[in-house]
Amino acid sequence: MSNYSIHPPGDKVKKAIREFSEKVQEFPDKTRQEILHEVELKYDLSPQECEFLNNHFQKE
Repeated sequence: MSNYSIHPPGDKVKKAIREFSEKVQEFPDKTRQEILHEVELKYDLSPQECEFLNNHFQKE
């Protein structure tokens, strides 16, 4: 049995980045950190994937 979830590796991150970008524009009153947290939980990202997103998208 494979160690992968339903999505191929990297696919979750791509979807998370896409959704993050949409939510930043859709909800300008929310902080980037709030949106990142929501997206990370929704896509059940690994600690490494969360760290990647935080390093690249946390700054406003």
